[in-house]
Parts: sequence; structure tokens; C-alpha cells
Amino acid sequence: MKKYVCVVCGYIYDPEDGDPDNGVDPGTAFENIPEDWVCPLCGVGKDQFEEVK
Repeated sequence: MKKYVCVVCGYIYDPEDGDPDNGVDPGTAFENIPEDWVCPLCGVGKDQFEEVK
């Protein structure tokens, strides 16, 4: 699964880790995160994330 980086603050979403503190279980692909999820560090939406190359 691909990792995604927040272009605002640099937080990297790693699907292996998920974001359990905010309701995203480990193993959840970025595409499957709810649309209302926000970056746990700076609060921007999913549209501010880019795939890590």
C-alpha cells in the first residue's frame, strides 16, 4: 500500500500504521479513509495529501 504525505506539515500517512487515534485502523489504504478525515497534526483535509514517490 502507498504512503501519502501532507503537503502542509509533512505528516506521512502509512497504511500499515493507520491512524487509530482518529478512527482509522491499521491496514487501511489511504483511498479507504473516510472523506471527513483530517491530518492529525495540522487539520487539513485529504485533498492536501500527495502520494509519496
